Amino acid sequence: MVLPIYVYGHEALREETDPVEENTEELQSLIDDMIETMRNAAGIGLAAPQVGRTERVFVVDLTPMADEMAEAGEPLPPQPMVLINPQIVEESDQTVDLEEGCLSIPEVREAVTRPERVRMRYLDRHFEEQEIEAGHMLSRVLQHERDHLDGVLFTDYLSSFRKRLLRRSLREMVNGEVEAEYPLVTKDDEQVPAR
Repeated sequence: MVLPIYVYGHEALREETDPVEENTEELQSLIDDMIETMRNAAGIGLAAPQVGRTERVFVVDLTPMADEMAEAGEPLPPQPMVLINPQIVEESDQTVDLEEGCLSIPEVREAVTRPERVRMRYLDRHFEEQEIEAGHMLSRVLQHERDHLDGVLFTDYLSSFRKRLLRRSLREMVNGEVEAEYPLVTKDDEQVPAR
């Protein structure tokens, strides 16, 4: 089932998530819905808070970028990925600036500085412990989505100058003046259908 995505300004995006304690049918259903929602919105990652949930889980599908990943020499693990209770256990000192966007902040893209590589430990959808070392785009997506689980958005990393330039767009989202190719939920819990 395609779920509506919560938009910038909604308090659900700023709340810290709760660790997942057990593998349940409800969790598996949520994972399936999140994957379907992410794909419907043409996204490459989606975290539980973006669909108004408090579980510490996110999904990733970089299939559309497989060729680019191969050219960069970064192997693409089987997709989609499900990461439950993810923890960054190591990150590189070297950083890189890359443009990011977010399904919860439609039409806004900005360069964000992040560690170039990370090692992350997590439970997969079968509740088996996994560890992955990632660079390039996968590293970026893992960090971006994990931030969501702590109530952090990519705009939080921007300079005050860049934030000022985005003020109008972000204020419009907060005021519910937003459209996207996928269904949304505004800060007042108003549903906005896909355009």
